[in-house]
Amino acid sequence: MRAAAARKGPTPVTIRDVAHKARVSIATVSRALNDTGKVRPEIRERVLRAARKLRYTPHGAARSLISGRTHTVGLLLPDLHGEYFSELIRGVDRAARRRGLHLLVSSSHGSASEAASAVRALNGRIDGLLAMVPGEDADFIQEALPQTLPTVLLNSRARGGQYPAFVVDDFGGARAMTRHLIERGYRRIAHIRGAAGNLQAEERLRGYRAALKGSGAAPAIVIEGDFTEESGYRAGQALAAGAGRPDAVFAANDMMAVGCLVALREAGIRVPQDIALTGFDDIPLARFLSPPLTTVQADVATLGQRALERLAALIEGEAAADAPATERLSVEVVVRGSSGAAPAAGETSAGLPR
Repeated sequence: MRAAAARKGPTPVTIRDVAHKARVSIATVSRALNDTGKVRPEIRERVLRAARKLRYTPHGAARSLISGRTHTVGLLLPDLHGEYFSELIRGVDRAARRRGLHLLVSSSHGSASEAASAVRALNGRIDGLLAMVPGEDADFIQEALPQTLPTVLLNSRARGGQYPAFVVDDFGGARAMTRHLIERGYRRIAHIRGAAGNLQAEERLRGYRAALKGSGAAPAIVIEGDFTEESGYRAGQALAAGAGRPDAVFAANDMMAVGCLVALREAGIRVPQDIALTGFDDIPLARFLSPPLTTVQADVATLGQRALERLAALIEGEAAADAPATERLSVEVVVRGSSGAAPAAGETSAGLPR
């Protein structure tokens, strides 16, 4: 029996211990720590000093039972790998910290069934959910979550606009990038598309095709990709080995452009002298490549920040009734060395022609 007792850790400090040390009631300790109700400043300081000395930490689960809040939000993403998702998480986390909220992050690995499973696992542990669903719609979220849970979508959509959504102007950005290449004099422009069935990939492909239509450029040349560096590398290998090589490549994201750049370089093909190369997203790495990558700037950190702020407003009941169901974030073409000659003064970026 003594051996069993010896294995036990130290007894957790309770709110009763803090009350005893501070010589006040348990109710006074609760009001002082949670900043609720009237507590004289000198009493509050005495309680806080006692809590610090005892290293007391309020029990989150018990506090949640009282308040009905977990002070935690969920973030569901299709993947956690790469600079794009790192930047998105950074933006969400930065906004959450300002609101005093904690963040639970989960990945669906691009699977709708895994996404639904993750959503169910988060249910009851979060006050609200941010979700990026890669497919054409996010209807399954409605089946997996109670209707009362505040939810905001990222670069996703659900039928009927059940949830507020923040999306990047993928179509406009892709169209502007393709037009930029056409205006530079390129006529055979290939596109490394994103994953099949992915909403952003489809919109970027649509923008590319729209820019080519009636432009005098050659017909679309579409190469399969899946947004990963590896798929961009394979696409670059195929381009280097194929006949009728294009004179410009527009990758649907920067990570595929990075992979393509490596493959072209290994084949002895120079960028931009032999072939121009552009991407989409403007991840931090893009400006440090050699040559620096021309890309569509989509501030994903701001996307995450604004979505979290909308979610927090929904949780607190602060959201304006007339707020748009979908907010589209504008993008711009950032011209760097990979698409041709260095940009002239005042040509660091190009707006989106409509």
